[in-house]
Amino acid sequence: MVERPSASIWQRRWYTLVSAPRVVLLGLFVLAVMSVFTFRLWQLQFVEGEQYAVQADEQRLRTITVNAPRGLVYDRVGKVMVRNVPVFNAVVVPAYLPDDEAESEAVLRHLAQMLGIMYTSERVKIDGDAAPPGLRELVKAVPFSGLYYPLVVMRDVDRNTALLVAQEAVTMPGVSVEVERRRDYLQGPLVSQLLGYLSPIPEGYQEEYEAEGYDPAIDRVGMAGVEATYEDTLRGQKGIRIIEEDVIGRQIRVIEEQAVPVPGNNVHLTIDLELQAFVENTLRQMMESPDLNSPRGVAIVMNPQTGEILAMVSLPTYDNNMFVKGLSVEDWEAFGEDRHRPLLNHAISDALPAGSIFKPIVACGALQEEVITPSTQFLCEGRMVIPNIYFPNDPLQAQPFYCWNRGGHGWLDVISGIAQSCDIFFYKTGGGFEEEDFEGLGVESIAQYARLFGLGEPTGVELPAEVAGHVPTADWKRLTYGESWTTGDTYILSIGQGYLLATPLQMLNAANAIANGGTLYRPQVVHHVTDSDGNVVEAFSPDIIRTLPINLENISLVQLGMETAVAAGTAPKAQLEGIRVAGKTGTAQYCDDIALDTGICGEGLDQPEHAWFLAYAPAEAPEVSVIVFIYNGGEGSVVSVPVANDILEHYFGLDEIEAVEE
Repeated sequence: MVERPSASIWQRRWYTLVSAPRVVLLGLFVLAVMSVFTFRLWQLQFVEGEQYAVQADEQRLRTITVNAPRGLVYDRVGKVMVRNVPVFNAVVVPAYLPDDEAESEAVLRHLAQMLGIMYTSERVKIDGDAAPPGLRELVKAVPFSGLYYPLVVMRDVDRNTALLVAQEAVTMPGVSVEVERRRDYLQGPLVSQLLGYLSPIPEGYQEEYEAEGYDPAIDRVGMAGVEATYEDTLRGQKGIRIIEEDVIGRQIRVIEEQAVPVPGNNVHLTIDLELQAFVENTLRQMMESPDLNSPRGVAIVMNPQTGEILAMVSLPTYDNNMFVKGLSVEDWEAFGEDRHRPLLNHAISDALPAGSIFKPIVACGALQEEVITPSTQFLCEGRMVIPNIYFPNDPLQAQPFYCWNRGGHGWLDVISGIAQSCDIFFYKTGGGFEEEDFEGLGVESIAQYARLFGLGEPTGVELPAEVAGHVPTADWKRLTYGESWTTGDTYILSIGQGYLLATPLQMLNAANAIANGGTLYRPQVVHHVTDSDGNVVEAFSPDIIRTLPINLENISLVQLGMETAVAAGTAPKAQLEGIRVAGKTGTAQYCDDIALDTGICGEGLDQPEHAWFLAYAPAEAPEVSVIVFIYNGGEGSVVSVPVANDILEHYFGLDEIEAVEE
């Protein structure tokens, strides 16, 4: 009989374990837990791994935009007029501030102390009103969507303070210093009307600018001058970077540069800075002379053969650097209280009665329409009378019209009529004279030629806020005032007054068309555009608006009349040694709202006189033209002519010759 082998001790122990219910349950529980952990580990690693990797990247990676350097502005010879300078901004990223409220408060208090600003404005009142928000209120006001975006809490921090903040930012989570490029207008008030300034995006336009790639919270845009009209050229294209940050928001490295910032293009103006400074100084000296003290004036210098603007001065003016840091309430109120509007470029935004500088246009029209001929003569006795149509035999009802020379000029043809600026000659040329059975050019033809010379519409110069002025007609008066046009209205229009309104730039551009023989150019203040490497991307080209339908023989007669005005007429003070000058004086009498408020308006014909003068030289081959307007300046021959003469002397270098001789 064979004996069965006995079970081993381990087999007996296993049998005991598996036969105990508690042990079985415990084993199953451990197995289940391990299965759950294994499944969850597999799910986290393989199913949801990509999602968590993205979330981790979002916490350590951030996409930022990199502002492109704004283009520079130069004058015609390459002198810098506008540049970018670095400034330091103190920045807080609210999401990176300490989670503990007390620690977060300590960081903000310390930052406010270093910057010298209020931590909180609670319980602080200024003149009875609540103070502007402090640092704490600025940070607390950030919406949830903006917690990870830098909040600029102070701009233009001085260099030493900025370095201190940057040094201590290591122990201040969420705080950093950023470098920003700021516009620096090197000549300030001298060219502020031309250059303009940058301003935060106005309320109501945020969505429009945001659609074009702007950040309404931080970006600034051109709001006047070339900065505005060439905004798209100067702004450049922003870059996009992905950076890695540590737990307190400090940049560790650049992960990827998705788009490289492209600097804005540079704008080169037609302006000659040296000439601009001379023109401004000369005009200002005349305006501020003790016997004049005029509050407003304009002087423009152009090339009549191309339409290039060499200098454009509008006074009063302002310093566009005031807008760089933000204009104070007091400064803004001061601008608003100045009735002569220093923020306005009066060269293109003031529509004014042109006075006698309008007469050459009337002469061109009358000659072309054969209303007068080179041999036509009119008698000026200093006064003429229009009988009243309802009481033709009653001299007391007649309306008198006077020449500026009450003694009269005698018999005049078109050349001497222009040279002497005879009002009677142009009354008859424009409005006719019944006693001599002469019809005259008439209001509709005067308006037609005024528009041909560019009046009544913007010139198209690359500057904002240009006004069109106004050329009146009989229909316009009937619709506007419910009154019929009269012969007297035509007389007043013929000497550039009454309802006619034009800007200084329009009148100079019209004179250019006479100077160059009949071509009306678009005035231009930008010569060319270059990229950041200096390559020309937009070249200059004269832009012809129209060629005037006026025979050169007729234009030549008007040119001769304007040259005679300087040689032996109303503008002898415009003569230059060795250079023939042609010009036309003007004295416009009108009383506007400002004159009424300042008490300089009189009764009847006793109205303020505003001085005009335009000229070009050399008369035989014009290369430069100039116009001068001085508000409440008196006679153009006395006030504006000397200014223009000094400008022309300087342009041709005659003042340097005189200085050497002395």
